Amino acid sequence: MSYMLLIHEPVGQRATRTEAEGRAAYDAMLRFGADLKARGLLVAGESLASEQAGTRVTRRGGQTQLLDGPFAEAKEMVGGFFLLSCQTREEALAIAAQCPAAQWCTVEVRALAPCWDDGRRA
Repeated sequence: MSYMLLIHEPVGQRATRTEAEGRAAYDAMLRFGADLKARGLLVAGESLASEQAGTRVTRRGGQTQLLDGPFAEAKEMVGGFFLLSCQTREEALAIAAQCPAAQWCTVEVRALAPCWDDGRRA
């Protein structure tokens, strides 16, 4: 099965780090990803730019609306992800617990599923 680890970090957290601290955190995440790849579990993984560089796109009534970040209502941002191919949800949860970002962020584990599947089916 495929599972996504979404790295939710507090907005502005990156700005509180020195460059050395930021590079150390990034290097820890790169090592984590390399280990997952070596174990045959990593499908893809990336760090994302700050929400300040993001743009939200909506389309309502035939009109496209763009909203550039930062987003005032946001308390967290998705800072990155790892897409895994593993056997069970329990395995994905164990991997998430080993993620270095779990020490300074929240790591959300979600199975990939079609948009019509609300996740309540066994």
